[in-house]
Amino acid sequence: MITELGHFTLILALMVAVVQTVVPMIGAHKNWPGWMALGEPAAKTQALLLAFSFGALMYAFVTSDFSLRLVVLNSHTLKPMLYKVAGVWGNHEGSLLLWCLILAVFGACAAWFGGGLPAPLRARVLAVQGSIGVAFLAFLIFTSNPFLRMEVPPFDGQDLNPLLQDPGLAFHPPFLYLGYVGLSMTFSFAVAALIEGRVDAAWGRWVRPWTLAAWVFLTVGIALGSWWAYYELGWGGFWFWDPVENASFMPWLISAALLHSAIVVEKREALKSWTVLLAILAFGFSLIGTFIVRSGVLTSVHAFANDPERGVFILLILAVFMGGALTLYALRAGAMEAKGVFSTLSRESALVANNILLTVACFVVFFGTIWPLIAELFFDRKLSVGAPFFDAAFTPFMVALAVILPFGAMMPWKRGRPGRVMQPLWGALVLSVALGALAWTFQTGRGILAPVGVMLSLWLLLGVIADLWQRGGRGSFVSRLGRLARLPRADWGKSMAHAGFAVTILGVCAMTAWQIEDIRIAQEGETFDVGDYAVTLGDVREVRGPNYASTMAEITLERGGKSVTLTPEKRYYPVARMPTTEAAISNGVWRDLYVVIGDPQDGGGWAVRTYVKPFANWIWAGCIIMALGGCLSLSDRRHRVAAGAAKPLTTTVPAE
Repeated sequence: MITELGHFTLILALMVAVVQTVVPMIGAHKNWPGWMALGEPAAKTQALLLAFSFGALMYAFVTSDFSLRLVVLNSHTLKPMLYKVAGVWGNHEGSLLLWCLILAVFGACAAWFGGGLPAPLRARVLAVQGSIGVAFLAFLIFTSNPFLRMEVPPFDGQDLNPLLQDPGLAFHPPFLYLGYVGLSMTFSFAVAALIEGRVDAAWGRWVRPWTLAAWVFLTVGIALGSWWAYYELGWGGFWFWDPVENASFMPWLISAALLHSAIVVEKREALKSWTVLLAILAFGFSLIGTFIVRSGVLTSVHAFANDPERGVFILLILAVFMGGALTLYALRAGAMEAKGVFSTLSRESALVANNILLTVACFVVFFGTIWPLIAELFFDRKLSVGAPFFDAAFTPFMVALAVILPFGAMMPWKRGRPGRVMQPLWGALVLSVALGALAWTFQTGRGILAPVGVMLSLWLLLGVIADLWQRGGRGSFVSRLGRLARLPRADWGKSMAHAGFAVTILGVCAMTAWQIEDIRIAQEGETFDVGDYAVTLGDVREVRGPNYASTMAEITLERGGKSVTLTPEKRYYPVARMPTTEAAISNGVWRDLYVVIGDPQDGGGWAVRTYVKPFANWIWAGCIIMALGGCLSLSDRRHRVAAGAAKPLTTTVPAE
């Protein structure tokens, strides 16, 4: 009964979304207050209906209701409860229902917290958001219905993909969807502003919190996915430039550019046209990511579906929304005249440079991701674009971004003097170069990657400190600290996010350049050296898990009289008939010890992989710091949606 109600509320949510799309838009056009006001209860009702529908599907998974086809394909009675719950979104249909729920929740949040918005703009924002809901709910109901029944229910299910039976993957997709779908709000604000013909400082203040929230969720989601790949896949890496990884990374880059561009709109009423375009592209890349994950056109270890018909539906959604938005943009962009005038040396110019680097880097990733598809369609050639291309093409943009970031953060608005800006940064520059040279001196027979990473990360960190110290003004140390304590949370959040970026750069460069890798065949009881560690393969035994069989090894690593014993596993899930590798990791501030047990060899012994990974955890620590910085900024009163209510919209473009 509950699942039938879930199916019914799903269909009802589609009808409500249609009302939310049509009625407020007509009301805004005709200036009918009653029709405009209908958007708010419609958005809230749609969210409640989809919450019930999603809850009904989760109930079916938790109770192992094998009369539901989706539960049969993605669950099993022996599966731990966490993965029964995660199984709800560990598949195409359930994850799409979660997508629609989050989309509706964002629309409801705009209704709840958008009281400071002018009524016509709020109505148009909710109508555009409703139209996105119509498209995805239609996609869900007509091509991917999660409530299909089994004619003859089996006694048990086929289990969830074993790779997804992990805490990292249980939480990774929801955070990514919150980021993906959060960018729909920036799209809705952009399209509503284009329809209305208004983009000004208040619009910049309204759009920033939504962008910031989406960026924070994407940061957390990408970090969780990277962490999962690091310890679960057994390859010892944290990023593989997989198409699905790139699908989440591209909107992250564009949303980061949009955050910085919106600052210029808010502070100087410049870059209006460019900022609106970024708001459209950010959601556009989210839709492209959806297409990559769910169409099967590109191969990935963690794509959701391999169904070209569904891919065509997503392409239609992409074409309608992106085509319509870009057409509207082409008609309106020329009328969005920028008010602010600034010189080449100014904070505005630094933010423009930031935007160019992030956007071009995004398109480099985009073309590298889709090039195999283009080569196969138009040139009948099967190509693979791997890490060497992305590393060579993408890295220079991030290096340039790190170089200009401290300088740009301290540059004044409108016009600046390089000498005055560099005055507090000279010490940071000298110290970062000196420590980079020291790293180069101490390492022997290695490349330049780690010293450059040390130099750039220190330059960023010391630049953040110099910027904060300068904001403290003149006077005694205590008075400066007092003024720093009174700085807006947004300023502290910005500094924190930049510092997190620096920490991640150091972790990536140090781990990539200085890691030690050893792959060999080892006998039980054998000891061998890996770097400064003596590694001993101890007992290898068979153990049983709740829904898997495991080969577990005891591996001891010893250095300087201290030892640590790790237990890597090779698991086999009999229901899914699939093996997984469970790496064993000794985490540390300065290094990770990472061991993997492989298959038994014909001549005796076991395949053993051992890694010493310096600064590995700094990668995810930096991501956490960036996300916390975004949350701190989001808590600033000025960044709430209603903060711009006191300032009326002044820049008006006549409607056409």
